[in-house]
Amino acid sequence: MIDDTRLYAPATIRNRGPILEVLRRYLPKQGLVLEIASGSGEHITHFAADADANVIFQPSDPDAGARSSIDAWVKALGVMNVRPAIALDAAAAAWPVDHADMVMNINMIHIAPWAAAVGLMRGAARVIQPTGALFLYGPYRRGGRHTAPSNEAFDRNLRLENPAWGVRDLEAVTALALAEGFSAPVIEDMPANNLVLVFRRLPTK
Repeated sequence: MIDDTRLYAPATIRNRGPILEVLRRYLPKQGLVLEIASGSGEHITHFAADADANVIFQPSDPDAGARSSIDAWVKALGVMNVRPAIALDAAAAAWPVDHADMVMNINMIHIAPWAAAVGLMRGAARVIQPTGALFLYGPYRRGGRHTAPSNEAFDRNLRLENPAWGVRDLEAVTALALAEGFSAPVIEDMPANNLVLVFRRLPTK
């Protein structure tokens, strides 16, 4: 009997289609897409299967179980343009990848300490090539307010589970990005009161 280490995230089935519709507009025509906190691997394998073979996806996660699941999904689906998952902590001072054409992060910064968001921006600024993109997806507060009662309830539950977690302010995330040399974000409204934020890496002077 084959040991199947694949993990399943029900929310992924609901949101991966709408995310992919937006992602298609921002993916590089070729090059490397680094995903931070790939989780089960259901997102990255879905996106890679749709992408051109010249776009290579690098999944990562600090959790060994998640990495095993990612690799198992890649094998089960026969996706050829996804590299083996690597261990990577977004908050670490150094990442095991030194360049990427896009960094992608889905549903992490609200289920992690703020230090992870800071590390994500700093690390993405180190590795993304000029004019490359940082692609984020998740819920955000805007103007200090939740965008829907469901997001407010979600935020409350997150903070009860871990006081260091919580739905982040769009303005605070944008400020982090601007400080690290990214453009102001393109903002895309998504189903279930989520947003896609796309920051472009500005050329260094």
